[in-house]
Amino acid sequence: MSYAPSIAAALSISARRVEAVLELLDSGATIPFIARYRKEATGSLDEVQIADIQDLWKKYRELDKRREVILASIEEQGKLTPQLRAALLAAATLTELEDLYLPYRPKRKTRASVAIERGLEPLAKRLFAQRDRDVETLAAQYLNDEVPTVEDALQGARDIIAEWVNEDKRARDRVRRHFDKGALIAAKLVKGKETEGAKYRDYFEWSEPLRNCPSHRLLAMRRGEEEGFLRVGIAPEEESTVSDLDRIFVQGYGEAAEQVRLALKDGYKRLLQPSIETEFRNSSKEKADLEAIRVFTENLRQLLLSAPLGEKRVLGIDPGFRTGCKVVVLDASGNLLRHTVIYPHEPQRQVFESQSLIEELVDQFQVDAVSVGNGTAGRETMDFLRQIKFQRPVEVFQVNEAGASIYSASEVAREEFPKEDLTVRGAVSIGRRLMDPLAELVKIDPKSIGVGQYQHDVNQTQLKESLDRTVESCVNAVGINLNTASKHLLTYVSGLGPGLAQNIVAYRAENGPFRTRTELRKVVRLGDKAFEQCAGFLRIRSADHPLDNTGVHPERYALVGQMAKDLGCTVADLVNDRSQRQKIDIQRYVKGDVGLPTLQDILKELEKPGLDPRGTAQAFEFGNVRSIEDLAVGMVLPGIVINVTNFGAFVDIGIKDSGLVHVSQLADKFVRNPAEVVQLNQQVMVRVVEVDLQRKRVALSMKGL
Repeated sequence: MSYAPSIAAALSISARRVEAVLELLDSGATIPFIARYRKEATGSLDEVQIADIQDLWKKYRELDKRREVILASIEEQGKLTPQLRAALLAAATLTELEDLYLPYRPKRKTRASVAIERGLEPLAKRLFAQRDRDVETLAAQYLNDEVPTVEDALQGARDIIAEWVNEDKRARDRVRRHFDKGALIAAKLVKGKETEGAKYRDYFEWSEPLRNCPSHRLLAMRRGEEEGFLRVGIAPEEESTVSDLDRIFVQGYGEAAEQVRLALKDGYKRLLQPSIETEFRNSSKEKADLEAIRVFTENLRQLLLSAPLGEKRVLGIDPGFRTGCKVVVLDASGNLLRHTVIYPHEPQRQVFESQSLIEELVDQFQVDAVSVGNGTAGRETMDFLRQIKFQRPVEVFQVNEAGASIYSASEVAREEFPKEDLTVRGAVSIGRRLMDPLAELVKIDPKSIGVGQYQHDVNQTQLKESLDRTVESCVNAVGINLNTASKHLLTYVSGLGPGLAQNIVAYRAENGPFRTRTELRKVVRLGDKAFEQCAGFLRIRSADHPLDNTGVHPERYALVGQMAKDLGCTVADLVNDRSQRQKIDIQRYVKGDVGLPTLQDILKELEKPGLDPRGTAQAFEFGNVRSIEDLAVGMVLPGIVINVTNFGAFVDIGIKDSGLVHVSQLADKFVRNPAEVVQLNQQVMVRVVEVDLQRKRVALSMKGL
């Protein structure tokens, strides 16, 4: 069965392109490879579109697996009619499939099943037909030892009718429509939890239309519920919903009709409403999760693609007061050369000794830059360093150290530095983050980096898949130095993974640096498919072949060689001489699976071989404030954006607690999505508009700035 038509219709992409993507994915191609090197086949679909196709493909396959299970279950019961089979095969959503299965799903004991066991199903059918006027006389015919009274008989019959209504597809669809159009999400305080749950006080008495509830608010209420401080419910207006059900099932005004009406009301409150509420709780949570994950992955992408300092010699400093500042010296490849501790702050206050040691290290190792963590004593350490008059050009940077302590205690860090303690490993991470944020941050669980929104509350499987996909996308977008990349960085290169990454590092250790991309074929277990997927994303500086330091795939080397031959020059001449490149008529080379998109990409790569698309790190200096007590309303200060959420951006202004620029304060115009205005690590000017000393909250504005 081909899923392409359904996916194409859902995503408004041509079925031919979808089919091409599915064939490539099925053959083992990765999303970055397809987006970069198979543009002719896919019509230049980007990574997001290809990922959407992959996600829907997975969803439809899971739907079909569930369909098979349901068909087998009903067939085993001997109840699979041709009409039911056709309906199940035609069901396009999991909800529709489960609705059809509901009457046949094996059940635990219910009030209806007990009533049926007591012989009351015929009575329920008579009442449901609504032709009998004297229901008590009718019910009296069904009395027995287990049904001693008329009311017991009527109650049992109503229980059966309630279950029938609950399992009726028309009823479920009608109630869903009411939920969809008019459901309110309401939160209330759990009695006696006022003090403990103070952080949720905005939701102690809260109600709003579910369809208008933003992701962050829904996740906040659910977290409050899970922690036992709030009760959260989702429901439409009951009276109109039940009246709508009456119009479907109640015929006339006799006593039997009244019994059906009573059964409907009970069935709605006891069965239908809770069941559909669960559906909407799940679907609204899923929607909120997707939005929170989207925000998180976008922040992560921006963080991973932060501008690197590059291959420079760096001092990494993990600042501290009482325990001192841990100092490491790293060479241009990030290797640890030396580590020590200085005590420039209280209580030791060894300023002169600390300054002398820093000057000595900078001079001895020809250090180009200093990277300082932004945690405790970070600002004070920056002030201390800026007072030093270095004898060579040295830039001082402050970097976000979120997650450094997680890295220092990790298996990765122990493997890299088995003989060093946690403090040294943390300082190394701080230094390397300046040199290459991407290479260092891939070693840390993204949830520990501090750029998410309710990341611990969302679906963890979906979150991991999305974050891994984002890391893979960033790694392959930048291109990786094959001869310096760590095992952890290589793991995310298209077509590799942990095993092949380890084998590449092992080969490099035994044989020295790779001279050509084709040498990758000598790596254990790296076959033709893996080579196809990874080669274009790996760079070799000073390679024997000039294209090995570009994004041109080896499968196109012969094509570039033909271009050079046609011009009477070498491939190296094409890379180094702009005038030669300008002579290329790319229309001449359009044929077969090589179209203009691929040819234009090749020309771009020839123009900028080995260029890092991330730019270069820029130093930053905070204003003259150290704590929240130093702030005053109206102050204008420089800051750095450290997190972007749907409700605004958090900005580090050089104090312990970051300030929030609410979405309404981001610009002098209406802003729907904060990501349209700001991004991670952006340097901004902000105005202080409110300081809440008790709750340690600072409200900022960028309006007019």
